[in-house]
Amino acid sequence: MNLKLTNLHVLITGGSKGIGLACAHGFIAEGARVTLVSRTMETLLAAQASLTAMLKNADVEADATSRINVVAADLRDAAEAERAVETIERDFGPVDVLVNSAGAAKRTPAAELTAASWHDAMQAKFFTYIHVINPLIKKMGERGSGVVVNVIGSGGKVAAVTHLAGGAANAALMLASAGLAAAYAGKGVRVNAVNPGLTLTERLQEGMQAEARHLGISIEEALTKAKATRPLGRIAEPSEIADAVVYLASSRASYITGAVVAMDGVVTPMVV
Repeated sequence: MNLKLTNLHVLITGGSKGIGLACAHGFIAEGARVTLVSRTMETLLAAQASLTAMLKNADVEADATSRINVVAADLRDAAEAERAVETIERDFGPVDVLVNSAGAAKRTPAAELTAASWHDAMQAKFFTYIHVINPLIKKMGERGSGVVVNVIGSGGKVAAVTHLAGGAANAALMLASAGLAAAYAGKGVRVNAVNPGLTLTERLQEGMQAEARHLGISIEEALTKAKATRPLGRIAEPSEIADAVVYLASSRASYITGAVVAMDGVVTPMVV
């Protein structure tokens, strides 16, 4: 299936590792150009190297510098995020697709939550997304086209006692995604979200540590327990989440907007 993403400019926040990097690989494979944003230039350069190697291994006749751009920015800072958007569009062209995968709220058992925990969760997850969406979706609306795909998380749909602060941020992002989809549909901009469950990324270990403390078991036991509760019998690969993101960003999904796609492997079978 031709997803018609060739030469489109895709901005991926949190693009240096995990699901964000898997999305970058997916978009590059479809012929898109990508800009990766993360706080640390070291991890960005490592991601850039992996994408460049991918192009070489595929014998793609293209200059990697024309396909891959990296920008370091702390997206918790609204002014810094807006400057990053301006710099990216000035140096690499208008953004056609925004994929938000930056930031993750620390998983904390309920008994350990403080007021700061709730604030930190909103800063780490909700505002890192909003600070980029807010300036960029307005530009997309003015241009009459654009796509936003927010990688959020199943914790916003079902309250987990080790992820209440982060889950609250996720729930807020789902509402913002649906609301912005309605607000910008008439301006040619689509907004969708995907809600991964447990996924084999660096963040999985932190989640298992919190779960182990809550249940009073070892991390290994917590991981075994988590796998046993997956109806598919395994934890998701980042590339599986990325495949859904790439599709939603494409013109093949041109009538899908305001959707929140569950990707927890039917751990929680829900209608809404």
